[in-house]
Amino acid sequence: MDRWNQKVAIVTGASSGIGAATAKTLVNHGVIVVGIARRLDRLQELTATLGKGKFYPVQCDMRKEEDILKVFQYVEKELGGADILINNAGVFTQMPIIDSPTEEYLKILETNLLGPTICAREFSQSIRKRNVPGHIINISSIAGLFAEAIEIPIGLYGASKYGLRALGTELRHEMMQAKLPIKITNISPGAVRTEIMSRFIMTEDQLKKLNPLEENDIADAVVYALGTPERVEIHEVTVTGKNGAVAVTQE
Repeated sequence: MDRWNQKVAIVTGASSGIGAATAKTLVNHGVIVVGIARRLDRLQELTATLGKGKFYPVQCDMRKEEDILKVFQYVEKELGGADILINNAGVFTQMPIIDSPTEEYLKILETNLLGPTICAREFSQSIRKRNVPGHIINISSIAGLFAEAIEIPIGLYGASKYGLRALGTELRHEMMQAKLPIKITNISPGAVRTEIMSRFIMTEDQLKKLNPLEENDIADAVVYALGTPERVEIHEVTVTGKNGAVAVTQE
């Protein structure tokens, strides 16, 4: 991680859960973090904990392109540009596709897939302009790997996470073709003890069966991917609880 010391990372969805844990871990490794989320008050609490000059809070709705563009303009103006992008922000639903209004589809796809795509585009253009190494890490989900194992209705969430993995593959191909020094890593966690999981798990028995991960476990996976030598690129990391079940069924 030494080569990222005093470099700049943008972490989306940084107000809680995996995003907040990742922001804290990166700051502890000497990375300057710009945390973005809709809940500015939560981000300001993180600033008080991590310190001004180490963590920069910026309010942003991932469904609004103008908000995302303002974030990258701010980072370029104030910090010279970002070197790391952590696409972590995501929303989850338990509304079945067949019963969901179109607005629910848009909320999932715009937050979980379109927003990260816009972030990746702006980040890549910044890296190209500065000609420096970069790294994009997409926080996906086991739902984007093994949808068959999840029988609880999750709407378009799984489809959006499959799409996020496909986005990473396409970006990697484009980086090779454009000769851009940007690594692409996809991290697919199993159940993680977060606010989203509290709405996902139906019973205490299911929770025990899944043996959930902690938020810091995913932050550590981010550090693992970032800490590899420049010659090494980790394409995919799957993280699950030891001896925990993958399948989630309706009881």
